[in-house]
Amino acid sequence: MKKTILFMIVLFSLMSCTEDIRFNNPSFQGSKDNLFWRAIESKATISPSGSLVIEAYSGNEVITLKTTSTVKQTYPLGTSTSKTATYVLKDIDGTITFSTGIGIGNGQIIITQYDAVANTVSGSFKFNAKNIYNNPLAGDILNFQQGVFYKVPIR
Repeated sequence: MKKTILFMIVLFSLMSCTEDIRFNNPSFQGSKDNLFWRAIESKATISPSGSLVIEAYSGNEVITLKTTSTVKQTYPLGTSTSKTATYVLKDIDGTITFSTGIGIGNGQIIITQYDAVANTVSGSFKFNAKNIYNNPLAGDILNFQQGVFYKVPIR
């Protein structure tokens, strides 16, 4: 009887030792105005001209990063309309839009990996975007730092 009880205790203790592993793949996250921000869903598209658009969604927030290609390099922001970062927040009070453009905001998008076989893109970003409609419900500038996107699927 003692062997059976000992066997049952060992059996139950081994069964409760499991690992709950969660992968954050794909991932899109960063620090928005010094607070951690993570997307619930992200996707990328390549236009016929070769430009890359990465979109990340988190509830009522959308971040859109645009570059001119998928080439591994640094794309400066605030210098053109073909390389931009946009943040949009929609709520019951309206829509707040922050964006970069020609002479508006600054930052960079860095493509570190483009996998044409798996159809994914990875890299990093940071930007200061301007409240383009001067919505009084938000500040003048939105700061995003330490942004990372990893294996975002290209659709």
